[in-house]
Amino acid sequence: MPKKVLIIGSGAAGTAAAYSLSRCPEKFEVQVWEKSSVPGGVATSSEIKGGVIINDGVQGGCPTYRNLLNIMKEFNLEVSPVKLTVSFGKGKTAWTNYAPSELTEKLKDDIARFEKVLKIINKFEAIFIFLPIAKVLKWYGFSEDFCNYMVFPLTALFFGTGNQTPFVSSAIMARVFLDDDLRLFDYDSKRLLSQTPEMFAFPKLEDMYKTIMDNCGVKFHGNRSVEKVSRHPGKVKVTDHTGKKEDFDEIIFACDAETVLKVLDNPTFMERKALGNVRYFNDLIITHEDEDYMNKYYELHKDVDQYFIHTDEEDPEKVEMSFNLTNYQPHLRGKHSIIYQTIYLNDKLRSTWTEKDLDPDKVLLRRWWRQFAHSWHHYAFVVPLVRYIQGKQNSWYCGAYTLINTHEIATISGLAAAHRLGAPYPFPHDKLAAKQFDQYLLVIHGQARSFGLNKNTMLSYAMAPFMLLFAGISLLVNFLHNMFFA
Repeated sequence: MPKKVLIIGSGAAGTAAAYSLSRCPEKFEVQVWEKSSVPGGVATSSEIKGGVIINDGVQGGCPTYRNLLNIMKEFNLEVSPVKLTVSFGKGKTAWTNYAPSELTEKLKDDIARFEKVLKIINKFEAIFIFLPIAKVLKWYGFSEDFCNYMVFPLTALFFGTGNQTPFVSSAIMARVFLDDDLRLFDYDSKRLLSQTPEMFAFPKLEDMYKTIMDNCGVKFHGNRSVEKVSRHPGKVKVTDHTGKKEDFDEIIFACDAETVLKVLDNPTFMERKALGNVRYFNDLIITHEDEDYMNKYYELHKDVDQYFIHTDEEDPEKVEMSFNLTNYQPHLRGKHSIIYQTIYLNDKLRSTWTEKDLDPDKVLLRRWWRQFAHSWHHYAFVVPLVRYIQGKQNSWYCGAYTLINTHEIATISGLAAAHRLGAPYPFPHDKLAAKQFDQYLLVIHGQARSFGLNKNTMLSYAMAPFMLLFAGISLLVNFLHNMFFA
């Protein structure tokens, strides 16, 4: 008899788990409960004026997102190639990844030295993963201008949810440049960035996730949220928001950590620690057509750039981000006026936001996001613990929060949960996809799918159980430094 499996949440993680389990209908009977009416999680599409559909918040990814792209290929879903172009700062602090600037010339010595520091960070990643990028920059004596106008804005581009850029793990930052499989840029020792790497834009996300869910053979229940999950020997009892109860053999939590702790009856000590240490922040996304606002706060190359980063003049560690959606989403090009999207990070800092300068008549859509940030705290007190809650009492955990906040990691996490339940990994033929999956499986589940990883990689990821020891050392170093040198 097939196992009854419930997946809570239908974002990238939940959809990937559903897809993988659905390939074994003789082994699994799968339901997906989603609080929204459509699948996709935070990957949503929204209608703005004139019936125009935009992808809201999530825009695209890079070609190394092999697991996600393979799933899309299974359902004949195509992406559109785009070149990543970014405009940082304004005036004397302006720079881009495609042209020389006054700022990069001024900071050329810092830029050259930072490459060497990144290599040190990468070499000793097991320690630096617990050290925030701001602290490392201070220790190595980098100038405030280099930190505030180059490194922090660049960090925000990839990891700055919640305006936590100074606290992002330095090891994660190094990987952007030095990981052979995952890096987005080759480091330029003169300009920091000098490439426009190839990325891709998603098709309409609502259609994309609906296509996958409708055609992978699982039972999808939209507008069905979970009220309570109680676990008993060999069974999981789940109550929905209407009071209806159902029994399952296994449950996959593909929702955020806060929701898990809210609905889970009697969570274990380790579940409370691992999930309770995920730090979330409220961000506001406003879609608009206010070109005057964009010109005021950004160097606006409106026919070229997709991303824009604004640094707060009063507190340069704080940033805001904007997109030119028309340059990013191919279906918008040549059909409408230019559509922008601005992300304001961390509502606790709302008094510093430039939101008030937006013309309300040009605002098309407002949406709140609740996201976690990649602070050193996450890699000290969340990531090392997740493996110890997997599979306990028939419960499994997936989602980007288990490691890094990317669409690909969310996808891999869902495939990993399905694999632990007995679903064969679907893409062993894709060398990079399989390598990424195997690395995640080692870190977050403490399991090896095969011996396809080389010895050094196996050793590196097998060290995950000892991360808490390094966390303690990191905290001690931070304490001593603050006491005697800060």
